[in-house]
Amino acid sequence: MPLNIKSKEECAFDQISLGEVMLRLDPGEGRIRTARHFHAWEGGGEYNTSRGLRKCFGLKTAVVTAFVDNEVGHLIEDFIMQGGVATDFIVWREDDGIGRSVRNGLNFTERGYGIRGAVGNPDRGNTAASQLKPGDVDWEHIFGALGVRWFHTGGIYAALSESAAEVTLEAVKAAKKHGTIVSYDLNYRPSLWKSIGGLDKARAINKEIASYVDVMIGNEEDFTASLGFEVEGVDHNLTNIELDAFKAMIETAVKVYPNFKVAATTLRGVKTATVNDWSAILWHDGEFHESRKYPDLEILDRVGGGDSFASGVQFGFLEHNDAGQAVEYGAAHGALASTTPGDTTMATRTEVEKIMGGGGARVVR
Repeated sequence: MPLNIKSKEECAFDQISLGEVMLRLDPGEGRIRTARHFHAWEGGGEYNTSRGLRKCFGLKTAVVTAFVDNEVGHLIEDFIMQGGVATDFIVWREDDGIGRSVRNGLNFTERGYGIRGAVGNPDRGNTAASQLKPGDVDWEHIFGALGVRWFHTGGIYAALSESAAEVTLEAVKAAKKHGTIVSYDLNYRPSLWKSIGGLDKARAINKEIASYVDVMIGNEEDFTASLGFEVEGVDHNLTNIELDAFKAMIETAVKVYPNFKVAATTLRGVKTATVNDWSAILWHDGEFHESRKYPDLEILDRVGGGDSFASGVQFGFLEHNDAGQAVEYGAAHGALASTTPGDTTMATRTEVEKIMGGGGARVVR
């Protein structure tokens, strides 16, 4: 059964995301601790899906976030504008001159290589986006007056503060009220939750949000940590996700949350930081759909690959409303995004569909 997605004609936006967008500072092939220069990008788990849908797939998207009204805030805004994502719903906060009360987030990220894993070192305390509170965003205008086909947010943003979690809940409720499809990437990060209540707090917040979600994204660790689901015999220290265990977990989850219409995850066999086996699986309407497998995928920058998977899944449903197509678009888009630097995709729809069809890496002239 297809998802009940609003038509393009009745909506101003195909997709809108809610999340923090940080300035990513990338030392390239080097290390953060020894870098003398950085390449600047923008990135954020939720926002990356909107940029992927706009830049790769040509859909009309926007992001709801907040920045301090200073040069760094407008640099990040300029990156967003270059990606074609609408900036209509950015909330601007007054600069206090020092960042004492509010600031913009930075994310120092090194890519990893071989046996050296990727490293993320975010500097995002007290940011403008984390200080958004209920009432700051006119969700009735966005979902009711303008109309949105798909809304995406996730557990990274919800973990930033008490008020961020409240805004996330406010947003998903408004989206559901107006018939917008809601997707949520659990994206459990222990470091984000440890100072605000840890695992218990993560589960309390994510369980409440989950009751409004149509499309839930996350691996078996995310489902266990964020929603409290356990499957007997799963070793959470394994590098490779056990496919049968994940399937059992989803079958349990959809009984507890009958509102889940789709559940999906990437399947990564991490051999080294730069070589992964890559594929994906998606559950919809009682059936599991597995993507084409990409063995020994050579990775330049793994950060954002999961977000590109999520945006490909969203495109598959928005364009074709087909679960099999969705998981293939997601897996191919995520794989391609892992071959370029930065959080966000540099792929084209033509390239994604070529890879989906089994196309190789021969030179294109």
